[in-house]
Amino acid sequence: MKTILAFDFGLKRIGVAVGNTVLKQASPLTIITAATNEEKFNAIALLVQEWQPQLAVVGLPLHPDGEEHEMTQRCRRFANQLHGRFEIATVLVDERYSSAVLVQQQNQPVDDQAAAIILQQYFDDYDSTRT
Repeated sequence: MKTILAFDFGLKRIGVAVGNTVLKQASPLTIITAATNEEKFNAIALLVQEWQPQLAVVGLPLHPDGEEHEMTQRCRRFANQLHGRFEIATVLVDERYSSAVLVQQQNQPVDDQAAAIILQQYFDDYDSTRT
């Protein structure tokens, strides 16, 4: 069994979800709202220490036609930083349509739920031998 943490990266918030390769069910975990990058990575370090993941899945935003944009590059950089700082393998998952599934209600952040959708998409769409 491998534990996987998934991240919905944003400049203001980072949604986090967790799952494993046995159940293949993603669960929202938390939303990181730290002010600085260092504080964000400190919060992630605590999650890594607690969950001991073998893989990190990061949502990759793209334009509807598949073209990259500024946030695409920021998410790639974030995935590289996760790999470099925590020595965790990372996988990027196309998140173009994941946010369309969620509707914000009463201005409640849904970043952790978005991360769970990204992770569930990984479980559903990618070969389990890749984990």
